[in-house]
Amino acid sequence: MLSFHKAVEGDFSAVNELIIANLHSDVGLVENIGHYIVGSGGKRLRPVVVLLSALANGYQGKQHLTMAAVIEFIHTATLLHDDVVDVSALRRGRETANNQWGNAPSVLVGDFIYSRAFQMLVSVGDMPIMGVIADATNVISEGEVQQMSNAGNSAIDEATYYEVIYRKTAKLFEAAARIGAMLAADEEKGGIVDSDSVKNNAVNSDTLIIDAMATYGKHLGMAFQIADDVLDYQGDSDATGKNIGDDLSEGKMTLPLIHARDHLDEEQKQLICSAIESKSSEHFEKILTAVRQSSSLEYSVIQAQEQAELAKHSLVKLPDSELKSVMSDLADFAVSRIS
Repeated sequence: MLSFHKAVEGDFSAVNELIIANLHSDVGLVENIGHYIVGSGGKRLRPVVVLLSALANGYQGKQHLTMAAVIEFIHTATLLHDDVVDVSALRRGRETANNQWGNAPSVLVGDFIYSRAFQMLVSVGDMPIMGVIADATNVISEGEVQQMSNAGNSAIDEATYYEVIYRKTAKLFEAAARIGAMLAADEEKGGIVDSDSVKNNAVNSDTLIIDAMATYGKHLGMAFQIADDVLDYQGDSDATGKNIGDDLSEGKMTLPLIHARDHLDEEQKQLICSAIESKSSEHFEKILTAVRQSSSLEYSVIQAQEQAELAKHSLVKLPDSELKSVMSDLADFAVSRIS
């Protein structure tokens, strides 16, 4: 068990139990696929962020457990849909649900998990938090469409890359951290805290904390996604749980490729562009050599580290505590996989 899991061990176990309980369905295939994808060995970092953000801000209730499960269900649904869109065969080191059961069942079970998340969200009964989740799922969907539209486009620049990974990945981390702080502020005031309605009041300490936690989540998510994109050019599939070279096969211009394209000679640049445009990993080894020669992996690691540092800096408004230290350690963990 990782240190950030240990810090919230009791609550983390309760969230896992809640997740399993809410996968129940009278339709056997729904339960089979749901349990398969939920039990696939992920670290459940997003629900951990909900727990840490709430507890580090003094929350003592139980709704953070439900919200952590909601966040994980939304993430799980996006994974099911992603794998269909990307025609992925491997995730977290084992066969994807769509590869085992087919695309249609995976999409429909993804829809079930999405709807179950919103059933659980309604049970919390907090409209501002519902607003955060609704906004996040909308932005995530936009990110998925944007990434799909960009597939095969070798001209993608860094600004577009960062925009996509914010929407597709960092937005849910941001929502997770924001919700934890909102629950704590809500409990302290004895009522619902609407983070949007108080933004004009610069001296409102709750707003400052909520926004700081959201910023933490955003940069944490950015760091994780950049690190994941670097991992496509490091290690092997056993270590990373994915097929090395998948980004090329899917026509995705990730940060290492963007930097390499802009810092290589014309022949090597064309090699990368052709691979992206044809969505082929046929020349992966040659491209890997080119990416390494251009120091693009080192550059990308630095960008991930900068995002992690921004996440850690966002914690300055929190009072010192063990949980604050764990949140800082989690940011370091995001990039420790590649540094």
